[in-house]
Amino acid sequence: MRQAKDRPSPARGITALFDTLLVFILVGFTAQVVDGALGMAFGVISTTILVSLGVPPVLASASVHAVETATTGVSGLSHLYHRNIDWRLFRRLAVPGVAGGILGAYVLSSVDASVAKPFILTYLAVIGLVLTYRALRWPPQIREPKYVAPLGLAGGFLDAAGGGGWGPVVTSNLLLQGASPRKTLGTVNSAEFFLAGAVSATFLLSIGPEILTQATLGLLIGGVAAAPLGAYLAKRIPTKPLLLMVGVILTLTSLYGIARALEWF
Repeated sequence: MRQAKDRPSPARGITALFDTLLVFILVGFTAQVVDGALGMAFGVISTTILVSLGVPPVLASASVHAVETATTGVSGLSHLYHRNIDWRLFRRLAVPGVAGGILGAYVLSSVDASVAKPFILTYLAVIGLVLTYRALRWPPQIREPKYVAPLGLAGGFLDAAGGGGWGPVVTSNLLLQGASPRKTLGTVNSAEFFLAGAVSATFLLSIGPEILTQATLGLLIGGVAAAPLGAYLAKRIPTKPLLLMVGVILTLTSLYGIARALEWF
């Protein structure tokens, strides 16, 4: 009788399942609002949480990219509606980004790429500090960025291999070159749709349907619901605080990533 009494009821199991799903929905919603408005953080936040819950890095990256195929599609359409896209910059980013993403997905599926992660995060933290300094000394000179294709290739590779990095790498470096913040955020976010689709297809071929989990569903629901809001905020937030927020978020997430990579937490 005691064993039957201690056995969890089906209703309790359903409640626990719903609560877990709700957590992932909230994570997906919050991460996408930040990503849509600042051009970064969905992959970094979502992957970090999944890995901290014990999900293997390759499966976490694959799941997040599967979700991003939908969220970046909705976000891209929202940025298109709000006229946040520079189409010349988009064309220069999308193709090398997809090529780098496919290569990064292959590397993560077969090689441990975590060794270089602390060095990459240190670089991004420095970029974040420079952007913060620039924002405080606003306005800088707005000019067309010169180095785009190599940046897209590197950003796509690091995004797939590191479970996030397209926004932090590409957005921050374009802003550092003097690109317009609003157009940069919208363009990078929209180009990410093609990157996420290519990376997801690569992971699906190498891993299989294991990437479709409860976490994937929760992140998808929350991310898609928040996608239009991020594009709206990117258009409405004034340029100086927008650049300042990008710098601060990039610095904090990079420093946190360094601490985790060095096992300080």
